[in-house]
Amino acid sequence: MATIAIIGAGIFVRTQYLPRLSEISDLFHLKAIWSRTQESARAAVEIADKNFSGVQCKWGDEGLDDIIRDSSITAVAVVLAGQNQVDISLKMLKAGKHVLQEKPAAASVKDLETALHNYKSISADAPRQVIWSVAENYRFEPALVECKKLVAEIGTMMSVQVIIEGSMNSSNPYFSSSWRRGFTGGFILDMGVHFIAGLRMVVGCEVVSVSAMTSHVDSSLPPPDNISSVFHLENGCSGVFVMVVSSRTPKILWRVVGMNGTLQIERGFQGQHGYLVSLYGVDGQSKSSFFPFSGVTEELKAFISDVSESTLKKGSELVAEPRLSYIEGARDVAVLEAMLESGARKGELVHVKRF
Repeated sequence: MATIAIIGAGIFVRTQYLPRLSEISDLFHLKAIWSRTQESARAAVEIADKNFSGVQCKWGDEGLDDIIRDSSITAVAVVLAGQNQVDISLKMLKAGKHVLQEKPAAASVKDLETALHNYKSISADAPRQVIWSVAENYRFEPALVECKKLVAEIGTMMSVQVIIEGSMNSSNPYFSSSWRRGFTGGFILDMGVHFIAGLRMVVGCEVVSVSAMTSHVDSSLPPPDNISSVFHLENGCSGVFVMVVSSRTPKILWRVVGMNGTLQIERGFQGQHGYLVSLYGVDGQSKSSFFPFSGVTEELKAFISDVSESTLKKGSELVAEPRLSYIEGARDVAVLEAMLESGARKGELVHVKRF
């Protein structure tokens, strides 16, 4: 059984990670939770104690070093401010621990390139292969998994639409998050990687170029808070990505129009939390299915499974869950950065960095 530690004790750890991990607590042993401050670490451990026994409270540099030196801890979940995650992840990888890092994979393409270079060096020197995963739960949402299968039924793609009307206002627990406000791209980058991940998964190919316009309308949010982009896929199809960070009418929608029908995924249905998947055929008939949220649990389960099976020695090829790979997370960031760059250049065509 894998023994893991959680690096971070913020809102997402307390409200998402710990409840979801408790659903699969029979698959691993949670040994420690770390935070910069003792107060924050203790608050998270108190929540963990409801479902896990003997969780150690670690904080500060000394606590982080304890986790690094503890050979019984085989994997860590790094759930920190976006600007700090890569450095901590690389430290843990260098110590021989598998890492599940929260999205985004990095703050920029430049940071991604440096991170991948360092990971390659660490892997070359490691006595066994270490896994670096990015926790992108949208790649594990049952609705999007189903859509990946159904998209073949609509035939040749003609158009793709991704419409996001977010609800990032003062009632949202992440609204005051300082690190998200410190990101270039602000909430568009942090939130947007989810929807790009969903796009790439459903269409089954990469975004090669984009042209976008951005604006800053809501002064309570960091710039930009609106983006409208045309994108071109490697399969020859084009589409639009429209994102409003804070809207009075929250909406999340992917829609793919093909020669033989249309596939649509929309968040929420009659007050339920999840996604409604609708397939419209050429005969005018349609069929719809509702899928509750479960992506966070499924991604955590997949990572723990990878860690439990990672017994191969240096030089062996560990086949980890591809949806969790750091490269996939890097590709999501690269698309968003290209859109933001195009917006800064007033719609100039920008080619997406390939990873």
